[in-house]
Amino acid sequence: MPTCNETSISPSRFLLAGIPGLEADGPWISIPFCSMYLIAILGNSLILFVIKTQQNLHQPMYLFLSLLSVTDLGLSVSTLPTMLSIFLFNTREIGIDVCLTQLFFIHTFSMMESSVLVAMAFDRFVAIRHPLRYASTLTSARIGNIGLAIIIRASGLNILSVILLKRLPYRKIQTLSYSYCLHSDVMKMACADITSSSFYGLFVILSSLGLDSVLIVLSYIMILQTLLSITSWKERLKALNTCVSHICVSLLFYTPPISLSMIHRFKKQALPQSQIPLSYLHLLFPPVLNPIVYSIKTKEICKRIMKIFQNYSTKRVQRGH
Repeated sequence: MPTCNETSISPSRFLLAGIPGLEADGPWISIPFCSMYLIAILGNSLILFVIKTQQNLHQPMYLFLSLLSVTDLGLSVSTLPTMLSIFLFNTREIGIDVCLTQLFFIHTFSMMESSVLVAMAFDRFVAIRHPLRYASTLTSARIGNIGLAIIIRASGLNILSVILLKRLPYRKIQTLSYSYCLHSDVMKMACADITSSSFYGLFVILSSLGLDSVLIVLSYIMILQTLLSITSWKERLKALNTCVSHICVSLLFYTPPISLSMIHRFKKQALPQSQIPLSYLHLLFPPVLNPIVYSIKTKEICKRIMKIFQNYSTKRVQRGH
């Protein structure tokens, strides 16, 4: 923990970090990052457009998928400004209020995505275990209430984290570990007792990512029990195939942040260079890969997207003539 002196006050700014050893190559590094952001924004926007414009896709599974796309867009927009400012313009300074605002939105959208994945696991459980009650159980009104509960839970838990961090004293200039602000990273920059903030941060992780991951595992245990009771192998595989996309997306989402959180809390030394990509992985890859996974594995989404591109190509050819 940094030590405070008599002039220590809440800092006017933090210094964000780029990729160690590659600071001079920022403009070149920005190319793949910009490409990933572009794919994430276009991919998730396209899924939202398809679900909104196709009436037959206004079903629970696709409504939850639209919620996932919204959280992915929010997560991308939350990290985009500071990362591009570092890699394109080498602008590393960020004010404490801006940093805490970014921190709030990053963790809020991350927690929202976790909650949406739980809701999608429940959706698959009901569809496989109680197919006849599927439509009556997951009505549009209930899905709307679930979405509202997800927002309240995520924002409510994270606003207190921001308040606790805001009350802590810091030295005037602090250098963070990443190109964006995270709770565990900012917390360690304080030059006062961080016990309450640390325990609350751990509580938030356990009650969100930890609890959500357990609920998803339990859902799939019950789904597996249901599948084993089906006599036809063809029907088993058909039902299981509807879960493949969700399983892939869940593994992609939960593995990096849980690992990173444990590293932050139990490793006192600075992050080695091999662990830095892990922090980018859990914020950048899910928004990029989620729409790709669901576009490939979900036939209805794939058909509609292909139709959009075919119509666009046809119109271009007609204009050319």
